Amino acid sequence: MTSTLPCAETAPGTGTQSPRRSRFTATLRQRSLLIRLLAVSALVSVCSITATAWVVLNTTAVVLGKERGQALADDARIYDTLMGWAATHPDWSAVGPTVEQLGRRAGHRVVLTTEDGRMLADSDVDTAHPFQPPHDATATVNPLATDIGLSGGTTSDAQAATTDAQATTTTAIDPRAVGPFRLSAKDGQYLNGIAHRLTRCLQQEGIPSHVEVLPSGRPRVVAAGADNGGALRASLCPVEVLDAPVASENAALSTLNGLVDSCLRGRGVGAVRLTITGAWTQRTRTPPPASSVASCLATSRAQQLAPYVAPAAVLFVASHGRTATTFFDLSAANRLRIAGWAAAVLVITVTVTSLAGFRLVKPLRVLTTAAIRMEGGELSTRVPVRGQDEIARLSAAFNAMSERREQLETVRRAMTNDIAHELRTPVSNLRGWLEAVEDGIARPDADLVASLLGQALQLQHIIDDLRDLAAAEAGELRLSPVPVQVDDLLSTVVRAAKATADAQGVTLRLTADPSTVVDADPVRLRQMVDNLVSNAVRHTPAGGTVTLGASVERREESLPGDLRAAPDGRRRSGFVLLTVSDTGCGIPAEELPHVFDRFWRSEKSRNRQSGGSGLGLAIVRRLAEAHGGTVTVLSTPGEGTAVTLRLPSEAGRAK
Repeated sequence: MTSTLPCAETAPGTGTQSPRRSRFTATLRQRSLLIRLLAVSALVSVCSITATAWVVLNTTAVVLGKERGQALADDARIYDTLMGWAATHPDWSAVGPTVEQLGRRAGHRVVLTTEDGRMLADSDVDTAHPFQPPHDATATVNPLATDIGLSGGTTSDAQAATTDAQATTTTAIDPRAVGPFRLSAKDGQYLNGIAHRLTRCLQQEGIPSHVEVLPSGRPRVVAAGADNGGALRASLCPVEVLDAPVASENAALSTLNGLVDSCLRGRGVGAVRLTITGAWTQRTRTPPPASSVASCLATSRAQQLAPYVAPAAVLFVASHGRTATTFFDLSAANRLRIAGWAAAVLVITVTVTSLAGFRLVKPLRVLTTAAIRMEGGELSTRVPVRGQDEIARLSAAFNAMSERREQLETVRRAMTNDIAHELRTPVSNLRGWLEAVEDGIARPDADLVASLLGQALQLQHIIDDLRDLAAAEAGELRLSPVPVQVDDLLSTVVRAAKATADAQGVTLRLTADPSTVVDADPVRLRQMVDNLVSNAVRHTPAGGTVTLGASVERREESLPGDLRAAPDGRRRSGFVLLTVSDTGCGIPAEELPHVFDRFWRSEKSRNRQSGGSGLGLAIVRRLAEAHGGTVTVLSTPGEGTAVTLRLPSEAGRAK
């Protein structure tokens, strides 16, 4: 049975793809600029990597093996020598000969600088090759903070063999940095005699031993075997006599003890008493934490030794004298092979890149030119769209952006006109009445003040609500309908427009049933009537009349099942008709279908000051539709025009 599914996959084992997947794969392979660029880049990269790897692997394998071991050994030896110098000298002033000797012996250029880059010593005296410091230094020579990775076995062995206080405080301090703990010749001879007598005593007990002298000059007895301390303690020989400080060590040990006690007090723990071997005993009832003692001992030891050792310096070990030709087999055949591969890769790369570049640059230049034209103000600029790859989609996006920007510019200009039109009427009324008060024509009584306040509030409301005009056109404007007394609203409009009408010699007349009530948003309703009255006064010549009227149009609707219906199954509903008529020049019949269009004007040559922006009736129509009503116009050229608002009178109308 044949499958009828439109996207059915091919059964396993058939070796074919579904038609949809095949089309998608083909389209992606042909149209995706990204995939094409990736394929080209991958091809060039594979060729380059293959050629380069073959050449490098066949010509530099020996270099990697020999250079690595030799460089590490040379660096460690140079570092250890300079570390010993720094541990036994207070500065670097005389290190030059040592650096030159290290450079000649290792065959490298040895450079020593301060941490801020000032030159201390350089093994290369040839000024024709000024030193250029590399990005990373070989090491930092600081006897108070050794680099275990470069110190090798020499420093580590010395550290392990050192037992006096200056060496056992921390493994970060070079054991050759003894400072004030260096024994005098007299004290050294005295302790050395004791050490040799202890050695003879231990040998008489059958414990092989020998004397080892530490960097400070203090001797110590080392017994044969792994457990040196245990063997010595088990003997009857008084080995502890070597643990007592001598005269040349007392002052240094006292200073160190004071520094440690000060550090421990700062941490809020008890004091300790140090011995020359680096051990300590508590001097308070509560023993301090061992970690705190070790930390304070390390810090205090570094502080005590700082004046006796050279400051930290930066070490650079370069190999400018040794080139790759030392190990490279640069025979004529190898040189020809390298040149051939390099030329082939270069030609392929340039060719492919050029072809891809020309393909990319042409449409990008068109886009750049269009963008420059748009920046210059040509908002109608568009670019041709060819193909369906990423550049084509970019061109389409540019066209959409250009069109959108042109639309936004049109909307911006329209909004400017809206604002100018909407603010003109209330501002004119306020100005007219204020000028009348200033000229003494009107008195600033309570009614006038209330009218002016109403105009100001309306002005503020218009400013706040102009942003909602777009929402009104989209049918999303929010209204707050309440019952409105029509004659009161029209009377307020007449009072507000009277000053302007009198200035133009136009009479305002009101004919409205006092009982007429409409369910509407009072602010929006007044805005509509104000617009109509303003237009009527503007188009009525001197001596003319503008009439405001209100009436009720009732009808009966059959609405079965409505809970508000009358007993006969029908309900009575109606509309309120608000009419503004004038005795002006009228509107020609061919223009009547366009009077509610935006920016429409009956007199095309009229300027903005006398004729308005042409937005008033468009706004009235939008607001009327938002109330669920309509607006119509009747006009006879030479006799006048009547505009009628037809609004539902019941709160139950559809929103």
